Amino acid sequence: MPRTLPLALSALLILCLSPAVMAQTQPIPVPSPPSVGANGYVLLDFHTNKVLAERNSDTRLDPASLTKVMTAFVVFSELKAGNLQLTDPVQISENAWRAKGSRMFIEVGSQISVENLLRGMIVQSGNDASIALAEHIAGSEQTFAALMNQYADELGMANTQYTNAAGLPEDDHYSTAADTARLVRALINRFPEYYGYYSERSFVWNDIEQFNRNRMLWQDDSVDGVKTGYTESAGYCLATSAERDGMRLISVVMGTDSAAARVQASKSLLNFGYRFYETRRLYAADDVIEETRVWKGEREQLPLGLADALHITVPSRAYDRVEASLEVDQPIQAPIEAGTVLGRLTISLDGESLASRDVVALEPVTQAGLVGRLVDSVKLWLN
Repeated sequence: MPRTLPLALSALLILCLSPAVMAQTQPIPVPSPPSVGANGYVLLDFHTNKVLAERNSDTRLDPASLTKVMTAFVVFSELKAGNLQLTDPVQISENAWRAKGSRMFIEVGSQISVENLLRGMIVQSGNDASIALAEHIAGSEQTFAALMNQYADELGMANTQYTNAAGLPEDDHYSTAADTARLVRALINRFPEYYGYYSERSFVWNDIEQFNRNRMLWQDDSVDGVKTGYTESAGYCLATSAERDGMRLISVVMGTDSAAARVQASKSLLNFGYRFYETRRLYAADDVIEETRVWKGEREQLPLGLADALHITVPSRAYDRVEASLEVDQPIQAPIEAGTVLGRLTISLDGESLASRDVVALEPVTQAGLVGRLVDSVKLWLN
């Protein structure tokens, strides 16, 4: 039978609180999300992947320079795989030098490090830097776009297709707010060592200082990325990530009317999420949730836990009503390998399931000797 587990000390103390204190901790009603003037938008919790607000989030739109998030994702993947180094020199082609739109102002025939090109692409939104990186990695921008689409498929970006690395408008080049948020989440999760580039406010190249177009970096200390985008066909776009008190949110707005409008839309979405929701880590990876009896093993107790950390997102002040129910397979008999699935943990709020995860053995248990096995066999038979 499933057993209800305490989640935190605050949940255990709630019955002891006075009515006055109880009234202060009542859940805050969650209103409708703010009205945002964008062709598509989404607000996503980083840890739980819970969508807190959205409109037309799966509608295919021109992503403009939000494309460069995927360009960076491919570069970061190559760096992590060891196929590329930040110090590697990149020969600048005439094709990259002639790039239209926003530029890093690189010179044809020069050699520039991968790291400087990354800064030129991320901070300065240089189309020339994007093309130079694409050509260096894949030989041509067209081949690099095929790589981008392979990663998009891997990430489940079902409504995204790339035809270039810079985000210049083309008929078959499109993405969505939801897919872009999914991409940002994967980038932060997989490449924390490189994510810091997105919080840099300016970068100087060729004696020209350019400032990060993401004005949110100056207006909200919790914001540490990610990318702006603009073309006449796409309108003004902005993917933003912010972290407050351990809760990270990702907002994506696409197709707003102005640079100021995309900032205001992002602010409204983030403030809505932080005001009316909270995300908490219930268990870290390898936290002992419970110890259970093991039969026919060299020891009798086995710690159980989760293979990965578990977070939940709930309305503000609703955490005290969250319950954890644990169901463990019985009987458990040695030998047991670490990581063996031995039960199920279910998290619910007011009877509605929030999450369900496999419970695994955190340590191995080897089989007991012949006498120990015989004794436990008798005990099991008697039970």
